[in-house]
Amino acid sequence: MAKVHKDVKKIVLAYSGGLDTSIILKWLKNEYGCEVIAFSADLGQGDELAPIRDKAIATGADKVYIDDLKEEFVRDFVFPMFRANAIYEGHYLLGTSIARPLIAKRQMEIAKIEGADAVSHGATGKGNDQVRFELAYYHFDPAITVVVPWREWKLNSRQALVNYARKNGIPIPVTKKRPWSSDRNLLHISFEGGILEDTWAEPPENMYVLTKAPEKAPNKPQFVEIEFKNGNAVAVDGEKMSPAQLLAHLNFIGGEHGIGRVDLLENRSVGMKSRGVYETPGGTILREAHSAVEQITMDREVMRIRDSLIPEYARQVYAGYWFSPEREMLQTLIDDSQKCVNGVARVKLYKGHCRTVGRKSETNSLFNLDFATFEKDQVFNQADATGFIKINSLRLRIRALMQGKK
Repeated sequence: MAKVHKDVKKIVLAYSGGLDTSIILKWLKNEYGCEVIAFSADLGQGDELAPIRDKAIATGADKVYIDDLKEEFVRDFVFPMFRANAIYEGHYLLGTSIARPLIAKRQMEIAKIEGADAVSHGATGKGNDQVRFELAYYHFDPAITVVVPWREWKLNSRQALVNYARKNGIPIPVTKKRPWSSDRNLLHISFEGGILEDTWAEPPENMYVLTKAPEKAPNKPQFVEIEFKNGNAVAVDGEKMSPAQLLAHLNFIGGEHGIGRVDLLENRSVGMKSRGVYETPGGTILREAHSAVEQITMDREVMRIRDSLIPEYARQVYAGYWFSPEREMLQTLIDDSQKCVNGVARVKLYKGHCRTVGRKSETNSLFNLDFATFEKDQVFNQADATGFIKINSLRLRIRALMQGKK
């Protein structure tokens, strides 16, 4: 019999259709005895969304929302982050991190539409996603009730979840053939848990979804030209595309060449280390190309200051502070630095590698061949370097003199 919580009448659940959220949906119905609305955000999961509606209804959902948010995701979340060249701990392009604030945003909109008094998610008490979801919830409604089954129930192991699923007739997607969990969107697909918890073991090749093995990629390199306007990619090989179309196109091209695989033992927000394996083909190409156009268009000191902010910006995204005033402040500064980032980058894709081989800008180039050439020039007096070096070495010379006296 349901343990009715009289203060909760209707819950909107962030529902993926996986084992955890399927169990949570049934558990909310059993324990809270209230109406549960399942919400799934289409962020580019592809065929994964096909059975979602029927599965949610079969598991007990009173209503199901499946919203196509792909363009908003890339335009308003991925692109701003890529204007910052954000990368976490030197490797992770934040594919899961950047999706959570948008899911939470739409989830709260649905809660308002439906008159729900609570929201719920499937993140565990050990992970990062609980923080990302809940910080966003409270940004939109400080008084919202957040129901977190992982912090309430006694299902404290994967086997306990499996037993609960079997008892309640819930299909189990995690099998011996695929002993890991995954999360996918247009920016990436992530894998964690199961056999990946052995930090010495190489991930099995059959795990990867978006990318070919680099050694099996084409023997001929492919060259791709990406055009940027105000720091945002707008065209590939001369063809204009919407943000979501462009990223999907780069995912396909990059995947064919084995681009964007990352195996990282990262530091979670709650303090523990966790292994994540990621495929980010399009994002890897995009970041390389964006940096290339910045090289020819961005002032040195502006770039130095912006680059110094990348670790902090990435930390804020990773830790769930997308809607924080400090992230918005950084975004304002970063976006101002991107006004000049207009041009085209040419990148070479070959067997897992992506590197710049050319960059140009018709409107904002700061490269001047008359000054930069190693050949004879008429504009740079090399003797000026003597004074420049003397001034810049003054503090070092004074230090050496003073130490010599001692």
